[in-house]
Amino acid sequence: MTTILRAATVSDAAAIQAIYAPIVETTAISFEEDVPSVEEMARRIETYSQTHPYLVAERDGEILGYAYGSKHRDRSAYRLSVDVTAYVAASARGQGLGKRLYQALLPDLATRGYHAAFAAITQPNAASVALHESVGFTKVGIYREVGFKFGRWHDVGWWQRVL
Repeated sequence: MTTILRAATVSDAAAIQAIYAPIVETTAISFEEDVPSVEEMARRIETYSQTHPYLVAERDGEILGYAYGSKHRDRSAYRLSVDVTAYVAASARGQGLGKRLYQALLPDLATRGYHAAFAAITQPNAASVALHESVGFTKVGIYREVGFKFGRWHDVGWWQRVL
C-alpha cells in the first residue's frame, strides 16, 4: 500500500471531482456553490498544468488527494506569486497526505521560479490552518465576511510562505 505522488492528468478528473464535490456541497471550505463537472475539472487540470504543478496522491490505483498551484492575481507584478490548494478524500484524512502533497508542490513551484505562495482558508478551519503552518505558512490577515454561502457570511484567512 505505497502512496505515490505524481502529476495529475485529465484522466484523474473524475476522481478529483469526487473528492471535491462533497466539499462544495456541504462546506464553506470552497466558495464554489455548484459542483464543477468532470469535464470542468479536466479543463482545470489541463489549464493549470501548463504553468503550475498539479499533483495527485495515489494508492493502489485510487486518487486520495490532490494539490496544485494557480495564478495569484492578474496584474503582471504578481506573476511570481502563486495560490496553492490541497484537498484530501475524507477516507484518507489524518494520514499526512496533505503535508506530503505540499512538500512536493512547494519545491516544484520554487524550481519554476515562483517566489511566494498564498493559501486562502475559510475560517474557522483548524485542520487546514495546522496543515499550512506545518509546511511553513504564516498568517498574514483575514478578509472579514468576504464570502456568502449557506445563508451566512464567512471570513477567509490568508496564509503566506516565501518559497
